[in-house]
Amino acid sequence: MLNIHNLSISFQGEFLFEEITYRLGAGDRIGLVGKNGAGKSTMLKILAGELEPDTGQIAREKNLSIGFLKQDIDFVEGRTVLEEAYEAFEKIKKLEKELAEINQQLAERTDYESESYHQLMIDLNEVQHQYEILGGYNYQGETERILQGLGFKREDFDKLTDTFSGGWRMRIELAKLLLQNNDVLLLDEPTNHLDIESIIWLEGFLKNYSGSVVIVSHDKMFLDNVTNRTIEISLGKIYDYNKAYSKYLVLRQERREQQLAAQKNQQKEIEHTEKLIEKFRAKANKASMAQSLIKKLDKIDRIEVDEVDKSVMTLNFPVSVNPGKVVIEAEKLSKSYGDKKVLREVDLMIERNTKTAFVGQNGQGKSTLAKIIVGGISHQGHLKLGHNVQIAYFAQNQAEYLDGNKTVHQTMIDAANETNRTKVRDILGAFLFRGEEVDKYVKVLSGGERNRLALAKLLLQPFNVLVMDEPTNHLDIQSKNVLKDALANFEGTLILVSHDRDFLQGLTKKVYEFKDHQIKEFLGDIDYYLKERSIEDLRDAEKKTVVKEQKKEPAKSKNSYKDQKKIKALKNKLSNIETKISKLEKEIKEIDVELEVNYDKTVADPEFFDQYQAKKKSLSALMEDWEDIQLQFEEYNE
Repeated sequence: MLNIHNLSISFQGEFLFEEITYRLGAGDRIGLVGKNGAGKSTMLKILAGELEPDTGQIAREKNLSIGFLKQDIDFVEGRTVLEEAYEAFEKIKKLEKELAEINQQLAERTDYESESYHQLMIDLNEVQHQYEILGGYNYQGETERILQGLGFKREDFDKLTDTFSGGWRMRIELAKLLLQNNDVLLLDEPTNHLDIESIIWLEGFLKNYSGSVVIVSHDKMFLDNVTNRTIEISLGKIYDYNKAYSKYLVLRQERREQQLAAQKNQQKEIEHTEKLIEKFRAKANKASMAQSLIKKLDKIDRIEVDEVDKSVMTLNFPVSVNPGKVVIEAEKLSKSYGDKKVLREVDLMIERNTKTAFVGQNGQGKSTLAKIIVGGISHQGHLKLGHNVQIAYFAQNQAEYLDGNKTVHQTMIDAANETNRTKVRDILGAFLFRGEEVDKYVKVLSGGERNRLALAKLLLQPFNVLVMDEPTNHLDIQSKNVLKDALANFEGTLILVSHDRDFLQGLTKKVYEFKDHQIKEFLGDIDYYLKERSIEDLRDAEKKTVVKEQKKEPAKSKNSYKDQKKIKALKNKLSNIETKISKLEKEIKEIDVELEVNYDKTVADPEFFDQYQAKKKSLSALMEDWEDIQLQFEEYNE
């Protein structure tokens, strides 16, 4: 389908890749991977014909159609979601216009016996035939199916595209591409703005896609589920393996270890030969043997080991000042967008130096609550920030707030103040913007490089509470690991919105699940949350949420008299236990306060800790009883 031969391209005198060759064949689903700035998006632009390489050739099959999903898209304002999606059917829309014109003429004319009227009937038949072949009678239903698969609801179809965020517009663009049935699909970070359900739907679509696909993504699970081949761009070269991402990593490591072992053995052989040359060179009767060994040494094909790009950004989030014990407190907090209710009477308390994850399906209010906390949107109910709280916010579309017409250096200088302006170049260096790279314009940076710049910019403001909404979008896997380490070492308070289990693992100590306009607290890390929900990963959590909502069963008939008595007894038990729990929690909280205020005096009492632990043990037992009774109660109300 596509033959790429000796392809090279350079920017500012440095090669992104040089003389690379590979072939894209039918049925290939390629994961194009590499570090931020390695040239992945550039490669897609070259394959799409939007960018000319410096040298090399790309041979395409005749009439090959290519669809390209870019990171940055432009929309024509004034179109509805459906109208924009229908733009995928250019030929069909043209035929529709012709059909309308022919039908109008047929309706207006009365010269039924004329030759021109007869020709109109022939034209109508031909246009209708072409219309049918191209799927003109099915395209509207197919469009609605794909839009719904990507998360749109029927009530969204007639809304204007300019009322949607960049992420939702990206979904419309993706829908248009999927509807076009191109021979080759080039997808640049297609999962960045999709929730789990939409990602799972897209995986199924791509696995059954008849054409070839090239995907740039840092979502390991998505790559493993969709691709059958991996091409890595690293230090100007490519490494091509007929395996999905995880298997490729193993093979890549094995290959490098084999190269190192072979190089080591070859080096021993070379050193042995060099010693013999030195030994024989001094003797006249052995000079010819020495020359023979020298020729043999010159002919040796030196084994090279694949280079590994080990350059990574360095990141550290300093805490500005120490805040009060409670940094965020919300009571009966609600938020609606018109008739759409997102959050309903949510209670939340975030304490100093805690790390909390917000998880759940898109549209359940995670980003909304994050924006409310940072003061970005209005709400109903009460929200209070603690003493000395200074919040920094990394939005899901943070990179979009950067001015493309500024250079990297100017972006940082404009965000700096008198105290940290001298540190700008050091900070940029830590984020891998070095030398001439600081003079690059933001508009030419890759998505990952823009995210790195946005992170660097974050360090120019003082904060002790960090709220991050999907910060790993566009970041390569190494950068994600660096960010995770920095957040693990952050001594302030962290609130993290993410779908990425690998990223959350071991990072947060509390999880809030967002579902049905409410939040539920889980006191543990992401693995504890998944265990409590009896599921394997976040995909299952979000998938089950949707399935349950879609398959609501009709209400059962009223319970029998015997069941009603049992339910009433369980309600009474729950009520009694909840009263005891509330009382114990209050007593334990009072002891905690006493410990903070009069620690030395309190611990001097020999019976203090025994009583304290006894109360905690009693509370734990009551919580277990409450869960057992609650489960029984739910069984009667299913």
